[in-house]
Amino acid sequence: MKILVTGASGLVGTALTESLSSKGHKVMRLVRSQPVNDSNEIKWNPQAGEIDAGRLEGLDAVVHLAGENISEGRWTDEKKRRIRESRVKGTQLLSETLARMERKPRVLVAASAIGFYGDRGAEVLTEKSASGDDFLSEVCREWELATRPASQSGIRVVNFRIGVILSDKGGALAKMITPFKFGLGGKIGSGEQYMSWVALEDVVGAIEFAFESENLSGPVNLVSPNAVTNLEFTKSLGDALSRPTFFFVPAFAARAAFGEMADALLLSSARVEPERLKEAGYQFKYSEIEKALRHILKSA
Repeated sequence: MKILVTGASGLVGTALTESLSSKGHKVMRLVRSQPVNDSNEIKWNPQAGEIDAGRLEGLDAVVHLAGENISEGRWTDEKKRRIRESRVKGTQLLSETLARMERKPRVLVAASAIGFYGDRGAEVLTEKSASGDDFLSEVCREWELATRPASQSGIRVVNFRIGVILSDKGGALAKMITPFKFGLGGKIGSGEQYMSWVALEDVVGAIEFAFESENLSGPVNLVSPNAVTNLEFTKSLGDALSRPTFFFVPAFAARAAFGEMADALLLSSARVEPERLKEAGYQFKYSEIEKALRHILKSA
C-alpha cells in the first residue's frame, strides 16, 4: 500500500514507518521542514493552513500522529495553546484536504488519547464511557471531532485513544529506567491511580490491524487489556530491574514540580478497557505488565 504518516519522526511514527517499510509498503511522510527527499516527503504547515494537496492523491491509508509533546515542560497558557492547536488545527487541515480529494484513501487512522476520559478512579472505561471535564478531555474531544470532515466524505476513520506507551526508546518508561536502576524508583502519590498502558509493539500492531479491519471505525481504545495501578507498575518495574522501590513522590511534591501536568499525567486514574479492539479480533503481543517490561528491558 501507499501510506502517508504524520509525526513520522516521533516514538510511534519511527517504529511504524520501519515496520511498514519492512513489509514492502511505500511510506510517505508529511513534514514541516523543507523536504530533503522529494520522493517520499510532503511539506505542510498546519498553523498556516498549508498542505501540498496534489501530492496526496493515490494514497491507500493515512496515519495521523503529529502533535505537541504534552510531557515536556510546565503547562503554561502558551504550552496549553500549542498542545490544543497542534492537534486540532493539524487534524482539521488534513481531514478537510483528504475529504476534497478525487481518489480518497480507504482509511484514516488518527491518534487520540485516553486523556479523553479524565480522572475516573477505579471505574472501568470503555468506548461507550462519557468524556471527562478537564483540559486533556477537552483537547481529545476536539481532536476527534476534527476528523469529522474525513468520515463524512466516506473515509473510514479510526480514532485510537492511546494509553501510556511503554518503550525503552522514549516516553515515560525511558525516563524511569535510570532512577529505578539506581534504586530511586517508587510510587507517585497514593499509588492507587490506574495506569492504562500499551507496549509500543502493540501500538504499531493495532495500527496495521486497523488498515484491514473494515468493521473498525470511530473511537477505539488502544491499551493493554490489563490496566495496573501505579503501585503495581512500580513493583513490576522494580522486579524487572531487580531493584527495590522504597522511594515515593508525594502528590504535593509532584504538583510543585510539574504543576497542572502532574494531576493530568501522574496522579489521575483511568482504568481503560480495549473493548472494541478485542471484539475486532486483535491479538495483543503483550497483555501482562511483567512480560512487557521484561521484554522491553532486555535492550535497555
